[in-house]
Amino acid sequence: MFTHNPFAALGDFWSPLVMQLYIVLMIVLVAAGTLFDVVHKGSARYFFNNWRKPKSKHVDGSELVSIAVKTAVVDVLASGEFCNARRRIAHLLTMYGFLLYVISTAVMVFSYSTASIWPQLWWLGGLMICLGGYWFWFFIRVDVAAEGNSAFRIVPADLFILSLLASVTLGLIWAYLQTRASAGANVFFGLYVIATTVLFASVPWSKFAHMFFKPAAAFEKRLSYANGTRSNLPGPADKPEQFGSARTSPRHY
Repeated sequence: MFTHNPFAALGDFWSPLVMQLYIVLMIVLVAAGTLFDVVHKGSARYFFNNWRKPKSKHVDGSELVSIAVKTAVVDVLASGEFCNARRRIAHLLTMYGFLLYVISTAVMVFSYSTASIWPQLWWLGGLMICLGGYWFWFFIRVDVAAEGNSAFRIVPADLFILSLLASVTLGLIWAYLQTRASAGANVFFGLYVIATTVLFASVPWSKFAHMFFKPAAAFEKRLSYANGTRSNLPGPADKPEQFGSARTSPRHY
């Protein structure tokens, strides 16, 4: 099961070009949705306006490279912005699982490779997404862990995580049923395509574009500290308010 390319069997029903065009369409939707999100929310305008503000300190090229490296290593690769260890681990599992899942999907669809490593990476990535995503959804979400709301309470902001979990979960179930030659495999494949389309087509209304915006925001934050533009903002409180009691540890964010 873990060494079987689930997309290879689709060639018995239609041309491999169909799935390849679908992948390209999803990439176009993500790019278009991200550009729309940036323009609609004014993110690009904010960064350009902030970049033109008077600087109290000049940042040379070497320091700029150092800031970029720190941003990439600490804020992007290690998700250093999360102070809560559980949330950081869940985020890293989901992030790296998503990268493995998407890359291995593209390789298996475009090359129909029979090498066992790609299906194994596909399953590994999908299981990492499920582990990190469901852990976050049921136990770490601030409105569940800190505010006491039901884990089944759904708001519009949950579109990204729910569509991601639905897409990956249905995809794994479809792949499993396909290896068993189950008649239900086609049903789950259809649901898998629908959930995946929702995931990639809903970028302007979900947090999908957040993964592209966060590195830029983290870089701008570090740069604003270096060039002095952030000095106009009040500093952090010396002693943040603590919640909880002698019996309950604080779980706020």
